[in-house]
Amino acid sequence: MEDDISASVVVPTAAVLPWLPDDGYQMSLKLVTNCEYRLFQRPDDAIIPGYDKQTELNMSGPGNFMANFEPLDREKLAAVVEDVMTFSKFTPPMQSLLSEAYRDGKGFVVSSAHPRLVNGKPSKNPRYLETRVDVVKPLRKYVAEVGARLHRKIPLNQPLCHPVDAVLTGRRNNPPEPGIRPLAVYNPIHYQELPELFMDFISSLTGKSPSTTGAGSEGALTKGPFNALRGITDLNNTLVSYILTGYPGFSSSAGHIGPDTRVDHDISLLIPEIWARLSRREREADYLLQHGYLEPLTDFEHKGQLVMASRLGYRITSHFVHSLMGKIFDNPYAVFTDEILQPERQNLEVFVDGVNNIVETQQRVAQQYLDDGSIEDACPPLYALLHIMAIGHYQGKDAHHPEIRAMFTRDYLLAADWYRERLEIKQQRELALWQRHVGYLEAFLRDNSHQAVVGELKLAERLQRAQRKLQELSGPAYLESLVGTLGADPLGPYRCVTA
Repeated sequence: MEDDISASVVVPTAAVLPWLPDDGYQMSLKLVTNCEYRLFQRPDDAIIPGYDKQTELNMSGPGNFMANFEPLDREKLAAVVEDVMTFSKFTPPMQSLLSEAYRDGKGFVVSSAHPRLVNGKPSKNPRYLETRVDVVKPLRKYVAEVGARLHRKIPLNQPLCHPVDAVLTGRRNNPPEPGIRPLAVYNPIHYQELPELFMDFISSLTGKSPSTTGAGSEGALTKGPFNALRGITDLNNTLVSYILTGYPGFSSSAGHIGPDTRVDHDISLLIPEIWARLSRREREADYLLQHGYLEPLTDFEHKGQLVMASRLGYRITSHFVHSLMGKIFDNPYAVFTDEILQPERQNLEVFVDGVNNIVETQQRVAQQYLDDGSIEDACPPLYALLHIMAIGHYQGKDAHHPEIRAMFTRDYLLAADWYRERLEIKQQRELALWQRHVGYLEAFLRDNSHQAVVGELKLAERLQRAQRKLQELSGPAYLESLVGTLGADPLGPYRCVTA
């Protein structure tokens, strides 16, 4: 249901949201909603006729947007339709589309199994917009929502909220290729505490993508090219969100696990199936660590050089596989072998170069924040972390120092002056907004030329409500109610990147 663009809000406690499951979660909560009704899909498997039935159904319908598919005229289409053995493998909807275009003999048509030819070879980046399944088939969503209402005993006139309860990021990994360094150092599932997790987020190092010609850093939170604000603003907000909500930083691997094991997106699709079968307690990092389901990676020396493998955090063990993946597999260890759980077994030299690739990229990206001066706008934990990434330490302390680790805790955040400043700025901006509302309504009511619509629009009542809201925002109780929210970034929405 989600793709590239979503809107989210952090609410201070579960008490703010009524009718939630009573699971004892005491941290702030995040609510997310999709901003798109279509998802930008790359149907790699559709190149095999009849294999990706959903894509063939979607692409055979009207109103499609498609990119990097070959436009088939009647001559090219004849080679497809008249190849009976291959054509018969398509699903009926795609057969009907191609047959009708063939009989008509005019214009062009697109086949799900025929990407655009680039220099005589099929493009590896065919794309189309797929309408969200909850829009196409609303009944399933409705049944799920009614089930949740019945389970939580939520009245029909009350909102149904589904707060985020797990954040599972994905990684694209690749083996070494000419001109591209390896990145296949992660096993299927890794857990990273906030300092290591945000080192990754800051650099956003990605492996080779089928849709691009190379690999490397994509910038803060990967969407730098589309953002008018500096990356430091997104990083500040995201870090505050993670500290407040306490969501553990788990990630799954796509592409390759080690240089010899290609997994494409199989692991990424599998992780939600596993997580959905775990209790909230089983999904917590401290539980997994206590039961031996995760093991830490530590720095080690290789050929006289320090390899900072601790940047990878923790990874799942064979105990995790045996105990928790048995919910899906009869014999999970036959799938998740030692070579997959410990990729360095496949090739230690490639593993070492992959770790060095990560550390060097993190150093290079962090140095950019120091060079352009934007580090001065970083909140204190981020300020310290950028220095550690760039020069290896902050005030003589590395990432493992207890004082550095403490800066990424909720207790530190709630007691920090810089967080209090975010809340005060939020209050000031809300006050300014409602002062404008009150001023506009008062000016409108004073203008005699508008008297005809004053009663119809109930403007006097609206002014009273706005004045009550303004009074509410002015009090200390409102400021305290913001504790546990993002507040507002001191940079504001007006300070953009300048050349």
